[in-house]
Amino acid sequence: MTFDTSSTFTDTSQMLLEIAPDDITRAWQQTVRFSTVNSRWNAYLNQLSLNILLPWLREEYVPEANVFPNNASLPSFWEITNGTGIDCEAGRLVIIPSEAIDISEMRVPQEWVDIPTWAAEYYIAVQVEPEAGWLRIWGYTTHAQLKAKANYDASDRTYSISQEEVFDINVLWMARQLCPDEVIRAEIPLLTALPATQAENLLQRLGNPEIFTPRLAIPFGIWGALLENSNYRQQLYQLRQGMPTQFSVLDWMQRGVSDLAASIGWGKIEIQPISLGARSSELAETTTALVRELTIDGGKYELRVLPKANSSAYIWRIELRNAVSGGLIPAGFKLRLLTEDLQAFENNEDMAMSSVEHLYIEVALSQGEGLVWEIEPTPVESHGEILMF
Repeated sequence: MTFDTSSTFTDTSQMLLEIAPDDITRAWQQTVRFSTVNSRWNAYLNQLSLNILLPWLREEYVPEANVFPNNASLPSFWEITNGTGIDCEAGRLVIIPSEAIDISEMRVPQEWVDIPTWAAEYYIAVQVEPEAGWLRIWGYTTHAQLKAKANYDASDRTYSISQEEVFDINVLWMARQLCPDEVIRAEIPLLTALPATQAENLLQRLGNPEIFTPRLAIPFGIWGALLENSNYRQQLYQLRQGMPTQFSVLDWMQRGVSDLAASIGWGKIEIQPISLGARSSELAETTTALVRELTIDGGKYELRVLPKANSSAYIWRIELRNAVSGGLIPAGFKLRLLTEDLQAFENNEDMAMSSVEHLYIEVALSQGEGLVWEIEPTPVESHGEILMF
């Protein structure tokens, strides 16, 4: 909901959006696992802002807007820095939320400006007041503007730009149409990829949660190169939570689910498998499946991982079902698989166009390959786990 700003703020260049109590509860539940209180609070502010702004952007301006790079990756960003990327036709937007009362300047972490694959066209300043029940978009700037006019603070590696230099959010889309040739992205140097041995040593060091601000612990060129590798970034997040950087499906099948995996909801069940391409039950010999308990929009669901029945190929089936017998998957739910480094591949998604019994994806893998699962809406328990096959 958009507030009537005439009765709340006299500055019509700022957009005020409502935060409902349910929005607060949902965002808090979605940001459970982080290494410090501060990193969880940062994740909460970003998740809350995303939950409010993404539907608004899609409804008002860019229906095709999507999270950058995907929902499963978000915790690995929020563990170490502030900001959320959204990709759309106009380019990349980065939401920069803050609960600060003073909005005299916008502070953008260096990662979103100087890592080439993270850098955006636009940066949106957002003031978040959960207790008051509102979120205020008070302006935006461009990448070129940040590089030309912002002050760089080496002590916390941020670019700060004053409110006077920030543009009216209401003219962003109009400016894009009227000035399509305007330079909005400055040139930035590429970062040198890290040797694998150096990267692994850094992960072991920075994966220690006692290092409170890992982003300031090493030179930016090295830090940026580490984060630009999505697999390293994901491993860093998991190490800081004390999680294994990958889960072994075969090991669980043969030896049983590990204690850590069981503690976050994984288990084993015996079920009747479904043959390749079938949407209705086809009885076959009983097989073992791994099951992950999930809470999505207040409902209980199960993510199942099982080998394809009656197949000599190395094919695995990943499916989402309602945990309640006879229950359905609501329209709009999506099940998506990504590679270990969080990249999409052909036929990696199944979406419920109407209420359905289940969503599923079957994928042929080589032994030793890994997958990351992702579901929309995002489950409370989602951590972007890497499943090794």
